[in-house]
Amino acid sequence: MGVDAVLIAGPTASGKSAAALALAEHAHGVVINTDSMQVYREARILTARPNAEAEARAPHRLYGYVSIDEAYSVARYQADAAAAFAAARAENRLPIFTGGTGLYFGALTDGLANIPAVPVDIRNRVQGLRDEIGAEAFFEALKTRDPESAARLRASDTQRTLRAYEVFEATGRPLGAWQQDKPPLGPLAGLKLARFVIAPPRPELHRRIDRRFDRMLEDGAVDEAVRLSSVDSSKPAAKILGLRELQAVSTGAMAVDEARSTAQAQTRQYAKRQLTWFRHRMSDWRWLEPSGNFLTEIFTSVA
Repeated sequence: MGVDAVLIAGPTASGKSAAALALAEHAHGVVINTDSMQVYREARILTARPNAEAEARAPHRLYGYVSIDEAYSVARYQADAAAAFAAARAENRLPIFTGGTGLYFGALTDGLANIPAVPVDIRNRVQGLRDEIGAEAFFEALKTRDPESAARLRASDTQRTLRAYEVFEATGRPLGAWQQDKPPLGPLAGLKLARFVIAPPRPELHRRIDRRFDRMLEDGAVDEAVRLSSVDSSKPAAKILGLRELQAVSTGAMAVDEARSTAQAQTRQYAKRQLTWFRHRMSDWRWLEPSGNFLTEIFTSVA
């Protein structure tokens, strides 16, 4: 085998999962999730997780194994992905990491800042403070403690503002200072990697996004959104695209067409942010359009 692992990144609906599956069939591989939303077991439709047919064609790991009630973190992902990588190698399979979460790819290749664990009592106290005084007042309090982090965030960034606040409370040091320290190496550091970004032209990407959301509706996305109505707004799973709009449909607060167009527009904006991240952090990866013989180029990389 020519490489130790293959990394296939791309914005949502770009076709990266299909490319990873094709490669897994071609090269005796295992597909390992690198998407922060596809870890949630209760949200297969809304997160566009691989279906049962895809999972039957090749092994898939780190998909749908976390409850929506959990505060899943990039640190936990890094540990889980390292274990999945080791298991794939032990089975003599090619590890193929695919997804759209740039931070997860960074955790694999570059490592994570070695920030001390925040004690549960501090975490609960910080969460309680935000609940008590509200998002805007909490954000103002963060500005006095960690103005650098606050300058990069908004009051509505629930998870990130909580994280910055609790790190300062636990360590007395701003989050940015910890992040500037040289991190321990990621589990894939120093290995021979084939790295790709699948990036369709913007009009094609937008068509893919719109078509996929229509398929989600046909597959029962509204019913799934209703089943997720208990998710806490402070948990990462609350950010699943389309969730709130389809919950509004179920209560009659929003028409289906309005929910569809709103969710599609939000997804297009999200894809734009993903591509911005990839251009800044993955400019040295091989960028491919999902057309023509692009799979041949990927297949050749593992020879």
